[in-house]
Amino acid sequence: MVGQDWAGVRKRIVELSTLPASQKVFGTLGHRWTLEDPLGEDDLVELEGQIGVRLPSEYREFLAMVAAGGAGPSYGVFPVRRVQGRWRWEGDGADLADLSRLAEPFPDNGPDPELLEGLLAERPEEEDFEEIEDFDTAIEAWDERWEAVMFAPERTFGAVVICHHGCAQRDWLVLSGSHRGTVWSDPRADDADLEPFVDAQDRPVTFGRWFADWLDKAEHDVRQSSAGS
Repeated sequence: MVGQDWAGVRKRIVELSTLPASQKVFGTLGHRWTLEDPLGEDDLVELEGQIGVRLPSEYREFLAMVAAGGAGPSYGVFPVRRVQGRWRWEGDGADLADLSRLAEPFPDNGPDPELLEGLLAERPEEEDFEEIEDFDTAIEAWDERWEAVMFAPERTFGAVVICHHGCAQRDWLVLSGSHRGTVWSDPRADDADLEPFVDAQDRPVTFGRWFADWLDKAEHDVRQSSAGS
């Protein structure tokens, strides 16, 4: 979804929000089908000047033609707002992104698989401890080692958090590097690693497709539910 394909998206969302069954879409209690005002060109230029990188085209067009944030996958697309002269993304986990490092390339590779496999093999199990206090101490020490690898700041340089699914599950949009414009799932809270969304042909999913897939499914589910009620 690029260029003029965004033109009718805001209207589609507004119309969808008027249907009673729209309240059944997951995440509605978070975004309530609201949409922020789109950003003007001056706003976008100022934002890009502050973060030091031009936004990926599909996301930039979304901000200019649809909204600065609001209704979208799960609890919605994190809004980008100007607060006391500085632009920032707002939402549960948005502060995980280092806005001073967005021009640096998002890493091409994650942690060494053998390192992760070794760490997981060493994870303490409660049944191996006679005292729960000893287990708590051991698992806390292990968590620190795991998080030092999985949540190292450089793992998400060049990307911003754009969505929260609940239970510390989030999505990142890559702004810089070879993966620029793609959306990545972040299930690290469940001891899994960052991974790109891919389509049926195993191609990376860009912001436009990520958003379009959500809207198409929401419309289908709401209209099907409305027709059956």
